Amino acid sequence: MTAVSAFLLAFPALFSIVNPLGMAFIFDEIAAPLQAAERARLAVWVGIYSLLVMLVALWGGTYLLSFLGVSLGALRIAGGMVVTLTAWHLLNAPEQQVEQHRQEQAGRSDRDVREMAFFPLTMPFTTGPGTISVAIALGAARPARGAGLLGYFLGASGAALAIAIVVWITYQESDRITALFGVSGRRILSRLIAFLLLCVGVQILISGVQNVAATIMTAEPGAVP
Repeated sequence: MTAVSAFLLAFPALFSIVNPLGMAFIFDEIAAPLQAAERARLAVWVGIYSLLVMLVALWGGTYLLSFLGVSLGALRIAGGMVVTLTAWHLLNAPEQQVEQHRQEQAGRSDRDVREMAFFPLTMPFTTGPGTISVAIALGAARPARGAGLLGYFLGASGAALAIAIVVWITYQESDRITALFGVSGRRILSRLIAFLLLCVGVQILISGVQNVAATIMTAEPGAVP
């Protein structure tokens, strides 16, 4: 497989699950109390962390889960629960969360910004269990060896880099994007995106339960699933 073919395979799959344009509203809601310079740093760190998560999932996800003894179903269940609970909080009390961030803003350091960039903005919002599952599936589809493996590696890695750049740009410009809709429109869209994120979390959770149930049903009697 050529690098271009691998890119065209991986980019739309990752873009649809990451959804950087939709998640820009969530980013703007969480980062609203921050200064412009802090928002810019936050967007950069989310882009960097997102790239690292996708690359690790693409090329080491299968081996890492196997080493830790964690199934893909368990990953989806845990990740789905985190996404669901966080989305529920955003859906029901976004203003209270923003006010809490305002109260904490005075003593915020660059380290705090980096920590916020990883959790919750990168994990689980931007590149959560859904993205990790897609990336692992893409990595598992790579050719075994030869020139096709190199082309697949370059193309899929290039797609992950392109997604990270889109995340960085849309998050950095999230205030301008949401400003197009006004204050009322932004609140409505934020709640709508939070609701859709809640649905995504529930769907990931259901997929994980189905994976575990299928494993148990196909396991031999007396075997540990």
